[in-house]
Formats: sequence, structure tokens, C-alpha cells
Amino acid sequence: MMPGTALPFDFNRESLMADASGALYWPDQKTLVVADLHLEKGSSYAKKGSHLPPYDSRETLRRLALAIDAYGPTRVICLGDSFHDDDAAGRLPDDDRAALQAMTNAMDWIWIAGNHDPAPPAGIDGLTTAEFRAGELIFRHEARKGTSPGEVSGHYHPKAGVSARGRRVTGRCFVADGKRLILPAFGAYTGGLDVHDPAIESLLQDKYTVLICGRARVHRIPREVVRRRTETEEARQPRLI
Repeated sequence: MMPGTALPFDFNRESLMADASGALYWPDQKTLVVADLHLEKGSSYAKKGSHLPPYDSRETLRRLALAIDAYGPTRVICLGDSFHDDDAAGRLPDDDRAALQAMTNAMDWIWIAGNHDPAPPAGIDGLTTAEFRAGELIFRHEARKGTSPGEVSGHYHPKAGVSARGRRVTGRCFVADGKRLILPAFGAYTGGLDVHDPAIESLLQDKYTVLICGRARVHRIPREVVRRRTETEEARQPRLI
């Protein structure tokens, strides 16, 4: 039975489900896909003097465990930047490491190499690769211009906003144009880049669709409805890639 927070959609002849958590599920392949966990981002910032509550990995792994319980996948694909830096796997608290190890032991686990974590995570099970192909889809960390149809990636942490009742409502989102699909960041401490930013829009065909993650469900929003940021908002937009 499909969880109530998911929106089914077709992409490159494959039937997929966008979950409000930011996870993607592929029923035919029993595969769950998440992007940009950025585990131990909080402790990385702490080393540099910016002290954030050190619970981001625990919350990210808790949400990941919930998605796994909801869909029961036999394979998980993490689309890169799963760890915030080279030492992140070693900084995981023992309980969080044990929780992650239990998940990687229970099913096939694919770590796509990202710009933050190009090397395999130390002491954590799973296959690390630059990209992974299955069915009509190819999974990699960052979208490539001119790629063949069926590309699924992360990296850009897309977010989008719509105007509702006189105010702007913003959320993480999936972005798809029929040729490529970009997932939202799954990590607890990850920000986002507006879908109208040239870094994202330059990769997409003119008519793309935005799937915004709400609290209870995913909302399909045509590109024309997505609110463009003001100059003031653009100036405040973080560059998190």
C-alpha cells in the first residue's frame, strides 16, 4: 500500500513515487533513493567554531529509517554528499553508527560519490561508485549537461516557493523535466537553492515540473506557478553546493 505522503509520477518510462520526506521510491525495483544526507555537518561546523546542536545525524538517520520502514526496499541508493566531509564517518556517535550499520547490513546499499565525500565511508558497508544504472535510469551526484534521458541526481538542494493567502510558502522540492530529475536534500541541516537559480534552471528544459514537499504530502506545481524570488531574497540566498 502506498504511504499517504507520496505522489506517484512517471519519469523516462519508469513509475516513481516522490515522498514528502524528500525520498524517492521506485516500486518496480524496490529501491529507495535519497540525496545529500550531509551526516555530521553539525560537528564539522563545530570544529570551525560555529556550534550547532549535535543531533543532525541522529535526526537524518531517524527519518531515513522511517522511510525504509514505510516502503520496505531491498536496495537504497544515496546520491552523494552522504557525509559532510572526509572525517564525518569517523565522527558519527556510536549509537548513530550502529543505526546506520544496521540499515546497510539489511539490504543492498549504494553510496554514490559526491563532492563532499568522494572516497568510500570508512568502516561502513555498501558499494561506492561514481554512478549506478538500473532499468531506464542512471543515478549520479550532480546533473550533467547534455546527458541522455533518465538521469537522477542531487547536489543542488532544490527549493521552491508559491504564494498562498498573501504569503510565500517555501519547501524542499523534486524537479523534473522529462529528461532529468533532481532530488531535494534529505539531511536535517541542509539548506536549499531556489529552482529559479541559473545553476538549476540552466540544466532544465523550459517546461519542468516542481514537486514541493509539504508536511503531509507532495504538491505538483507547474513551473509557471512557482514564485520567483525578489532581489532582496536573492541576495540572502545561500550558496550551499
